[in-house]
Order: sequence, then C-alpha cells, then structure tokens
Amino acid sequence: MEYRGIYLKTGQVIFHYGPVHGTNNIGEFLAIVHAMALLKQKGLSMPVYSDSRTAIIWATKRKAKTTLERTPENEPLLQLVARAERWLQQNGLPFPLIKWDTDNWGEIPADFGRK
Repeated sequence: MEYRGIYLKTGQVIFHYGPVHGTNNIGEFLAIVHAMALLKQKGLSMPVYSDSRTAIIWATKRKAKTTLERTPENEPLLQLVARAERWLQQNGLPFPLIKWDTDNWGEIPADFGRK
C-alpha cells in the first residue's frame, strides 16, 4: 500500500508515503487526513478529493474501521492510523471532502495507474 497527494492544478506530487504492508482503504484514509493536516498547517484552504467511499466514511466518522490484523510488520502503519484518528477527533474535517467522480472525470490523478 502507498498513497500520495497531488495538487490538481499542476499535477505536482505534494506528498508520498509507502510502500508498506497495508490495505488500500487504509491508504485512502491516511491520504485524506494527510492532505487536510498539511493544508491546515500551511494555512491553505481547498477541497480534498478521494475516490474511496470507504475512506470518506471513515474520515467523516473519525474512525478507520479496518479489519487488518495487527502484526509486527504493520504496527507502525496502525500507529499512524491511530494518529490520524486522533487528528480528526481534534480537528474534524476542516476542508470540504469530495468524492471523486471517476465516471465523469476519469481516474483520480493520485492513483498509481495499477487498476
């Protein structure tokens, strides 16, 4: 699993994490929180897009409902998930979180072209 954030106007990669052992849903969730935290830190305001309904629900509920079994290999990743959940509990969703309309807009630019 890996994720990245792309600035849509330019296509520039703003952040990238991974690859690590995890699930796509965790990656999508972490990408949402990473984007929002970075925007807030930099004092910027813009929508955050995700093509994952599951990750959007997790972010909205401020809880990742992953079934990934905890192992020594993925412990750092699951600690990052817990940190992201705490950030959401403290900050909520400070920016619009919008479902990417893949049918009309094509694949989301942050994907890695592996579908």
